[in-house]
Amino acid sequence: MARRLSVTVERFPLISAFTISRGSKTEAVVVKVSISDEYGSGHGECVPYSRYGETVESVVQSIELMRTGIESGASRRSLAQDMAAGAARNALDCALWDLEAKSNGTNIEQLLGVLPARPVDTAYTISLDTPAAMAANASKMAHRTVLKIKVGGENDADRMRAVRAAARNTRLIIDANEGWTPDNIRQNMRAAAAIHASLVEQPLPAGQDDLLARIPHPVPICADESVHQTRDLDKLCGRYDYVNLKLDKTGGLTEGLEFMTYARKLGFGVMVGCMVGTSLAMAPALILAQDADFVDLDGPLLLAKDRPNGLFYGPSTVSPPEPALWG
Repeated sequence: MARRLSVTVERFPLISAFTISRGSKTEAVVVKVSISDEYGSGHGECVPYSRYGETVESVVQSIELMRTGIESGASRRSLAQDMAAGAARNALDCALWDLEAKSNGTNIEQLLGVLPARPVDTAYTISLDTPAAMAANASKMAHRTVLKIKVGGENDADRMRAVRAAARNTRLIIDANEGWTPDNIRQNMRAAAAIHASLVEQPLPAGQDDLLARIPHPVPICADESVHQTRDLDKLCGRYDYVNLKLDKTGGLTEGLEFMTYARKLGFGVMVGCMVGTSLAMAPALILAQDADFVDLDGPLLLAKDRPNGLFYGPSTVSPPEPALWG
């Protein structure tokens, strides 16, 4: 029996508005793909991101352009040759991994020859707001081991101090989402150091971050918008200390595995992150999270309702997926 490809657009309302330096959202709009053959079905999910020139329509179109190839038996490697890195390729790549595991009656760890995945600590994100509101939200989550704090506006030092006062024993990641400038980055980095932040993520706009090679790093700096796939890593040496690996940027787990290996070879620390999506989007990333320094896979915690068979989240951890979800 030939393969069959299905593509659906799904919407998942958020518990509350999610705000970063570029704006707010109240729902997660995801694209789900399923690839089936006579032995089983594999599933993948991606989150189109306008910052990277993607729309839901463009991602669906990119997937549909691969329909003939996928249904004729295209491999993950051929996807890398025929599609650009990004959300569309991610959904297809992860669905093919899932299909291979299901069709062979095995799991993703056995396919990769690695140890069974274990629960890992994940960050929980505090949305950009006033210092008082962010402190109140941080206080509710102060039991967690890691919080990611969205900044990128005026008075970011006040936000950082307020959150630290509310969560004194939690590791803090400060994520500016390109929202700082050459004029304020030094003072904001000093403020991050003063509250003993563990990491500052993407302080300056991608393509305008050469300054990072010339200023002190009192807190390690992580690239996000500045890095998408393995070939981007070389140019980041000397500017960044860590890189944020997201499957919607690399274009899937296949490239993600190569990205992880090469990032380590270059001496980068690695965060495994996500867009705001469901447990299906997080599941493949949990394979990479096993070897990450920081994990930020909290997308489903921001949703009013996750999809069935979702990941299990403990007080600070996220557990590997059950086969009914993925892998």
